[in-house]
Amino acid sequence: MAGTMLGDVDDDLLPIGQFARLTRLSVKQLRHYDEIGLLRPACVDATTGYRYYRAAQARTAMSIGLLRSLDVPLPVVGQVLAGTEGALESVHGSLEAELARRRRTLASLERVMTHGLPATQVRILTEPAHRVALIRERATGPADIGRATSAAMSRLTAGLPHGPATRPDTGTDTGTDTGGTDMGAVGGPRLIGLFPVDLTDEFDVTAALVLADGWQAGGGAQVDVLPGGTFAAATHLGPYDQISLTAHAVLAWCAERRHPMRGPIREVYVSDPARTPPDQLITHLMIPLEDES
Repeated sequence: MAGTMLGDVDDDLLPIGQFARLTRLSVKQLRHYDEIGLLRPACVDATTGYRYYRAAQARTAMSIGLLRSLDVPLPVVGQVLAGTEGALESVHGSLEAELARRRRTLASLERVMTHGLPATQVRILTEPAHRVALIRERATGPADIGRATSAAMSRLTAGLPHGPATRPDTGTDTGTDTGGTDMGAVGGPRLIGLFPVDLTDEFDVTAALVLADGWQAGGGAQVDVLPGGTFAAATHLGPYDQISLTAHAVLAWCAERRHPMRGPIREVYVSDPARTPPDQLITHLMIPLEDES
């Protein structure tokens, strides 16, 4: 009946204002839902453009209101109303991810409340260049860093290289500090995360595996050289999702000394998270410094 010329209005039809009050929606919302095809009025007066609804549409209208109160996006609301199977699964996943992010933020806030603003001891060290295997993963913003890092590391470690230095009979101890240099392990695979200093809406997270002599990369990884140089460095003790607090301290140290902040920031993973409690994880942070001329 859209676009119909109305004389005496059907007794079963409700003007948009009355229908809005009945369904606890606003007139503006109802107009928008009509425009996007989510909830069409029963008819529209061709002369005035006024919208009319039937009482039988109230359940659909209120279902839209319910789903919107649960943060379900309008396109997904349309899928739910159309009976699309599994339409709400992606919404459930995104809400779980947001809840997890909020919990991580709360944990970091509680750490600052307990220990104050980060004032981690920073040291300067020299690191040699390394031949590495690289896997990149696209992050869709700062909140996506954890997922992107885990995905990149999983792909990289799934294709762990093999060569003369490996011992496949006993396996490898990923990230275990067995001595050697100050900033990482010698003997087992050494995993490094590479992150840009400035986080934009989208950016690459890179997982790097230092290749021992004779090792060849697997799993589709790219082989490259990770440059050496002089770095401002600090050690983070605790969960990975609180590393940003230690990174803040190192970046503040660089700013105080007018060191240009160039990237990528390196996270050298010392502990094996499969065998180490989160509050005991050791991670070295390294920020490259410009060579003094």
